[in-house]
Amino acid sequence: MTISNDALIAAAQTSKAWPFQEAQRLAKRLPQGKPGGVLFETGYGPSGLPHIGTFQEVLRTTLVRRAYETLTGQPTRLVAFSDDMDGLRKVPDNVPNKALLDANLGKPLSRIPDPFEKFESFAAHNNAMLRDFLDRFGFEYEFVSSSDCYNGGKFDEALKGVLANFQAILDIMLPTLGEERRKTYSPIMPISPTTGAVLQVPIKVVDAAAGIIRFTDEDGAVVEQSALGGMAKCQWKVDWAMRWVGLGVDYEMYGKDLTDSGIQSGKIARVLGGQKPEGLIYELFLDAKGEKISKSKGNGLSIEEWLQYGSPESLGFYIFANPKSAKQLHAGVIPKAVDDYWQFRAAIPSQDADKRLGNPVWHLLRANERHEGADAPGQGDTLPVPFSLLLNLVGVLGAGATREAVWSYLGNYVADATPEAHPALDALVERAIAYNRDFVAPTLEKRAPAGGEVAALKALDAALEAADPATSAEDLQTIVYEIGKVEEFGFESLRDWFKALYETLLGSEQGPRMGSFIALYGIAPTRVLIAEALAKA
Repeated sequence: MTISNDALIAAAQTSKAWPFQEAQRLAKRLPQGKPGGVLFETGYGPSGLPHIGTFQEVLRTTLVRRAYETLTGQPTRLVAFSDDMDGLRKVPDNVPNKALLDANLGKPLSRIPDPFEKFESFAAHNNAMLRDFLDRFGFEYEFVSSSDCYNGGKFDEALKGVLANFQAILDIMLPTLGEERRKTYSPIMPISPTTGAVLQVPIKVVDAAAGIIRFTDEDGAVVEQSALGGMAKCQWKVDWAMRWVGLGVDYEMYGKDLTDSGIQSGKIARVLGGQKPEGLIYELFLDAKGEKISKSKGNGLSIEEWLQYGSPESLGFYIFANPKSAKQLHAGVIPKAVDDYWQFRAAIPSQDADKRLGNPVWHLLRANERHEGADAPGQGDTLPVPFSLLLNLVGVLGAGATREAVWSYLGNYVADATPEAHPALDALVERAIAYNRDFVAPTLEKRAPAGGEVAALKALDAALEAADPATSAEDLQTIVYEIGKVEEFGFESLRDWFKALYETLLGSEQGPRMGSFIALYGIAPTRVLIAEALAKA
């Protein structure tokens, strides 16, 4: 079903999908857009490497951006902003040459040598990693660095505004600080002319219009110098507000942990003559125990780990769901996310405009201008074998589960069963092997059948022996179903029968549609599984 652009716009105006809800709020604020395009921003602190939080923020912001474009037809821009003028507060654990960084603590990240010895600075290294990270996922963005803005004078006028409103900003910030912090707090942090460190010291505004400040340096000398041209850096909440005003940011979302920062920065933005951007506050990720993910604890799941076991699209799908609700981020959620992605993708071509705009995959396909399958039926919109079923196959194959072996079994179930004909499925084969190896195989334990289960398995074996090897998955499912209904086998429900099959043949409490599994694995190999189970009885 092909849907016209007019129909999409009409549906977008009333859509309840959260990206459109955000876009509708932004459109009320900027119904005609603005010259140069409406500006969306995401922020990145380059003291560490990009991570799953970076991905989700850029993705979610992009989803709102595309929704706004659909709704209004107005041009937009996305800035990925790196706060690389921030002073290095502590040495990260995952870098070489820690002594080099330790010797440069306190200096702006863009003025510290690269411990990896590949770039002109530590920030340049991490910025390159950020850009490579975003490019890998196909995001469309403009990279902007804090050091370029400060050093090049782009923030000079906004900095003069901070100096001109110095006391008003102090009146906002000081009540939020502890007694000790108030003694040293200044909205602007000068750069020491002797050590190059970002100083947490009180300053006096000498000439706001000229950008001149006075402060006491680390060696006790009283210094009078410009705050412009990279000679100073704003405190975090002031910096955020100054950036919003200086760059003209219209939309930025942030995590729940920055709620207070957002409030104070919004107040400061108004003092500077601007306004806080539109944006939502999203919930943070939790681990499998429902605890907040912490880098120091190592209880989270990295982007690299997700991509080892699941596809990039499945990660996007998992992240899409209500951003205002906390999500548990652990390996156990990956298989369902993979299958749900393909289920929703397959539904797009037959959906009307309203349903399509509520489909997460429609948004994900448009996120990076990959419209195939989004506004019209496309190729490759289905996965011939669910990931969960692929995992069951790999689990049964055990140590013999190689890419080649898996594809040999897929030939029982998939027409034209070659990796070239089904690249999306092929990409999941290796991931299924890795997921089974690391998470499934260690937990598998096939139990012996007992009671009526023995007779039921014998009946299933006899039925499969009589079946044509080309029997369809649906017909095989019917065979299994009918055996489970035989009263003399003693199953209280069909669920008990299927649970027995999973536990005795597959070694797990849950499993696939058995008809689909038998068709995929093959009738003869399935009979071998049954024989092995009966041998334990």
